[in-house]
Amino acid sequence: MKTIVITGAGGSVGSYLRKTMAGKYQLRLSDIKPLTDIVDGETFVEADVTDAQAMIALTAGADGIIHMGGIASEADWAGIANVNLQGTINIYEAARINQVPRMIVPSSNHAVGFYPRSKKIPVEVMLRPDSRYGVSKAFAELMGSLYADKYGIKTLALRIGNVADEPVDTRRLSIWISPRDLMQQVEIGLEHPDLHFDVMYGVSGNTRAWYDDEVARRLGYKPLDNSEDYADAVLAKSPPLDPNALSDQLQGGDFCVIEDGGGKPLVNNGSGDDPERS
Repeated sequence: MKTIVITGAGGSVGSYLRKTMAGKYQLRLSDIKPLTDIVDGETFVEADVTDAQAMIALTAGADGIIHMGGIASEADWAGIANVNLQGTINIYEAARINQVPRMIVPSSNHAVGFYPRSKKIPVEVMLRPDSRYGVSKAFAELMGSLYADKYGIKTLALRIGNVADEPVDTRRLSIWISPRDLMQQVEIGLEHPDLHFDVMYGVSGNTRAWYDDEVARRLGYKPLDNSEDYADAVLAKSPPLDPNALSDQLQGGDFCVIEDGGGKPLVNNGSGDDPERS
């Protein structure tokens, strides 16, 4: 059974992955805080992605890495640079030193968040990050491209929307991904023989999706879920979109307008975004 490292395993996405990957892989979990609910098939290593030597020790002998460790919302430049940028450098250098053959890096819809919601975009569009956080996700894609081309580390960058059991607001009807659809994408990243460096939108087969993902189709992704199944209930409880609010017209939502470490929006738009992987 392959050994897969998951950094940031205590976060929301890592928690979903632990459930869906159970029994399929030997999981080596890592986070900056202890996890107390370790089960059969899992081991835990307390480590910080900003510690390069700790990342080398963590990834020794691994067959793949899912790098979920980092700041998962807007933050100031110091935090983003130290955790998201340097942490991504550290994990890729560890993979290179230890010759780990596969990497899954979480990019984000926020790497392209300044595109309007009226435009359906493929993965090949120019990066248009909506925040410092979004810049760090674009950086993760560029690191994946470099380390795939130069060092042969097969990488799948997932522009994750929002991982949850179901979508909870209007914006998430476009960006939601179910845990089982995320698991299907993860298996593509860990197993697909033709993977080199590829970018895929981390969304389910949503009718309202803002993405045209030919890459996902080429790699065999066949989503099982569609947010439209929840649309009537979501729209019934959601306020109408404001045509004058940037956060209601741009794909990145509130991230397009918030400042100073995830502080107050520049405009009061009422979109209700939760910065955690959304």
